[in-house]
Amino acid sequence: MLCLAAGAVSTVLAIESFTLTWIHSIEKIRWEEDWRIAGHALIIDEARIRGSGAGMEPPAGSVLKNGVWHYRPALPPQAVLRITHSPHAAGYTLCTAAVCQPLADLLPGIDNNVVIEIRECPP
Repeated sequence: MLCLAAGAVSTVLAIESFTLTWIHSIEKIRWEEDWRIAGHALIIDEARIRGSGAGMEPPAGSVLKNGVWHYRPALPPQAVLRITHSPHAAGYTLCTAAVCQPLADLLPGIDNNVVIEIRECPP
């Protein structure tokens, strides 16, 4: 189970993996990260950058496939992901095997500039 929380607003999703996507605020290039729940942590399996631009060069070891850079971030398991919902940039989207939805739709009524926490739900 995946827990999403932003201030007093929260929701639970019955999923074991997800893709988090966003559009770079300056270069307007889509970024994607594939995550899965393992025990009480979130593990990143792969990330993709759908292009390149100023200050967003693909990391060392990235592989270009059909115009998309693929790589595996060297990131240890995370207890929580914290991202900011901002009116100054396009919002984050959370994709499951079934559907993609803006995080703001999954957390209706959240404030601007609020931190969204993503974590494995406690048992």
